[in-house]
Amino acid sequence: MKPSIALILVKIVLTIPVAYALAYPFLNPSAGGGVFKELEMLGVVGSTLLALAFLTLIFLYGRDLSRTLSLVRPSARTASPRSVWLMFLIPYNFVEDFFIVYNVASSLRQEAQHNAALHSFKSFGMVSGQGWCAAQIVSLLPNEIGSIAGVLALPLWIVHWRLVRQVNAVLAEAARSKAQASG
Repeated sequence: MKPSIALILVKIVLTIPVAYALAYPFLNPSAGGGVFKELEMLGVVGSTLLALAFLTLIFLYGRDLSRTLSLVRPSARTASPRSVWLMFLIPYNFVEDFFIVYNVASSLRQEAQHNAALHSFKSFGMVSGQGWCAAQIVSLLPNEIGSIAGVLALPLWIVHWRLVRQVNAVLAEAARSKAQASG
């Protein structure tokens, strides 16, 4: 469950272009666009409120992902429930998010082999999760393609989050039913 040093180094190396993409609008102010340019249009107060709302949503999403991994049997987990909080390490999170989504989906797939409650799910969010992660990366491009990707990332993220919440409800109900049956 603990990532190898090699994997951590790969993630850090992959974070370098993301950090550059985030810094690009500051390094090249004439390159119109980018997320910071869009935030600039909202002004200081609007940007601050949007950032706080976004961070609150990320916290709630992270809490749900952590709960998912907590509801999965430890032997089926491919990552610790605490690992999801790496999504707050900017810019590392842009790369780590792919791994978080993969680990949650893989853990659920393994849990489904022994937990009948999950048999009704055809997917565990790999497509929507990896989709929002990829769109999030592309959204860093300081042009129309980046803006379109940013708009696309949001519904994919919502679809993924909705699935996570549905899975959590099913797993929590199965755990309650199991506890009542044995107690």
